[in-house]
Amino acid sequence: MDIFQAIWLGVLQGLTEFLPISSSAHLILMRFWFGWEIGDPQAELVFDVALHVGTLTAIMVYFWRDLTRLASAAFSNAPERALDKRLAWGVVIGCVPAALVGALFEEPIEEFFRSQYTLIAALLIGIGLLMAIADWRGRKQRALESVGVVDALLIGTAQACALIPGFSRSGITIVAGLMLGLQREAAARFSFLLATPITFGAAVWSFRNLTQGGVPAELFAPMLAGGAAAMVVGWLCIAFLIRYLRTRSLTPFVVYRVIVGLATLGKIWWGS
Repeated sequence: MDIFQAIWLGVLQGLTEFLPISSSAHLILMRFWFGWEIGDPQAELVFDVALHVGTLTAIMVYFWRDLTRLASAAFSNAPERALDKRLAWGVVIGCVPAALVGALFEEPIEEFFRSQYTLIAALLIGIGLLMAIADWRGRKQRALESVGVVDALLIGTAQACALIPGFSRSGITIVAGLMLGLQREAAARFSFLLATPITFGAAVWSFRNLTQGGVPAELFAPMLAGGAAAMVVGWLCIAFLIRYLRTRSLTPFVVYRVIVGLATLGKIWWGS
């Protein structure tokens, strides 16, 4: 892998991690479409960890005020901080399903789904259509402050599905939020807040790959370049999506997912 490929994959990670179009699917399909190979599957996973560290940094920088406020409210008994306290514990509880599924099934999921291009393409299309239904049918009346423990657990359960490439973590959690009646912006904000601890935990958990097999010396520079690109582009995408969803629908992302899914199926079935 050269620096150009690393930066391009970092840009792709930054775009797709936060836009509801599935970052893991795009990282896998980009290699499939263009024949890019990092090396063995272990090296690919190590590189992907660097990209996720970049996008984790983007979330923490963008939401640092919210994260600080919620962290300080988590153990506060002040009545005026009750809503922040409930939201803080909602984020914690919402991370439990994905943490459990990741700890128990990460390896079989990674080993099986990373090469299932037809299934990934089908999920891009299917979850895209589900997004369209949720955006159309959702009441979009509830604010972020209304999120309770049950809401958080349901959205967190949806987040656990995103371990499978093609779902999209932001996409499926926004869908769940919309189905629970949240406003689009509120659903997106809770999705990103929920992403912070689970992405941090996943990065720490995945770093065991570094201690087990080490990092090839030639991969250090691409990891740094890719991670930096993912951080900058990720921050810009968060800012864009939050602003965009205040007044507009998910339709462009639905259309994009369907097009990419169909194009991938065409390449699989008829070649290129």
